[in-house]
Amino acid sequence: MARHLVAAGGLLDDEPELALEHARAARDRASRIAAVREAVGVAAYHAGDYAEAARELRAYARMSGDDSYRAVLADCERALGRPENALRLVQEALTTEPGEEELVELHLVEAGARQDLGETAAAALVLEAALGGRPTPAGFGHPDLGQLRLATAYAELLDARGEEELAGDWFAAIAAADPDDLTGVAALFADEDEEADESEATDGPDVDDSTVDEGVVEEQIAQEEAVAQEDAPAAPADGDQPGADDAAQLPTAEIGGVEFADVDFGDVSADDIEAEVAELLGETPPPVERDHTRLFQEAPGQDAPEQEPPTD
Repeated sequence: MARHLVAAGGLLDDEPELALEHARAARDRASRIAAVREAVGVAAYHAGDYAEAARELRAYARMSGDDSYRAVLADCERALGRPENALRLVQEALTTEPGEEELVELHLVEAGARQDLGETAAAALVLEAALGGRPTPAGFGHPDLGQLRLATAYAELLDARGEEELAGDWFAAIAAADPDDLTGVAALFADEDEEADESEATDGPDVDDSTVDEGVVEEQIAQEEAVAQEDAPAAPADGDQPGADDAAQLPTAEIGGVEFADVDFGDVSADDIEAEVAELLGETPPPVERDHTRLFQEAPGQDAPEQEPPTD
């Protein structure tokens, strides 16, 4: 049992789930020892099992008479979605004049429960009263760890309420007063520096459009248009424009009494074309052999058998 308790205490900060397993193993062997129930309750609280934590810490309080875990019990009620019960436990504890450390914890739980209920103004009043009443970042001075924790909660509340500038001033004051970073506020500024570095790396230099000289731009456009005109083909002179007279001078071919102008027949002669037209009109019999390498088919040769012309 003792070895399990020692293991639970050593693993509490880094591996709270494993610490809880060791504490449960110790409870299985000695459930009537108050220190064992305390170890299970503390380990369960760190592991996030708030129902078991509240149950074990209440058992420890009954067995030992120690009520020093009242703030933890109130926070468990808050985590379980019962902020009203948390406020009731806090008010009961405040009537007994708790110690300084427990008082800080009770104020933190009370402010958190007020926020859970949507009472942000009341939560701010609780933290401001704990910080001395209407505190300012400039007058934060050199606080102890409890005051640092209260100020951190107050800055987070301001940020949640949309007062980002004032919250930033508080975070800066906390970081300056907490060189060992016991509150973890320095991580906020580290994230901001990383985002700024990434922004500078991805974004190019800003260009001020107002400094652009419109005259220089117009000159560049004019130069581009001049180059385009030089590369364009020269337009024909007025006397070189083709007209009706030029069309009359184009080569012509007469096929079947029809004259075709400006037609390039390649290697095919006019006789070949006329024979093809006659064949299509049914005036001559189709040829026996066809030459597919030519554009048109040749008329039947001398050796082709005579056939009777088609009749109407």
